[in-house]
Amino acid sequence: QVQLVESGGGLVQAGGSLRLACAASGRIFNRNTMGWYRQAPGKQRELVATITSGGNTNYFDSVKGRFTISRDNAKNTVYLQMNSLKPEDTAVYYCRWTAVVSANWYEYWGQGTQVTVSS
Repeated sequence: QVQLVESGGGLVQAGGSLRLACAASGRIFNRNTMGWYRQAPGKQRELVATITSGGNTNYFDSVKGRFTISRDNAKNTVYLQMNSLKPEDTAVYYCRWTAVVSANWYEYWGQGTQVTVSS
């Protein structure tokens, strides 16, 4: 089992910044991918950004250049620095941890943290 605890959400005005953090604990495999997803009311959950334990990153097009994902492997923590926030970034942001070990797939989600961007 892996537990994920998110923090850093809140209310911010358009153009502002927030930094999310997600700390993983439990049965952590060294090779894993952590990421952020978001879900706005009435919409499907969508990818925001992912980062592998080796540091490879992937971003949703609409956040490129504004959001930066990073991680501290020693702390098993992933961060999402969100700059130039827009009202359309308003959503519940979820942390996800995945790993493939000996052909077994592991996937865990955090409880979510609300991000609200006012216009």
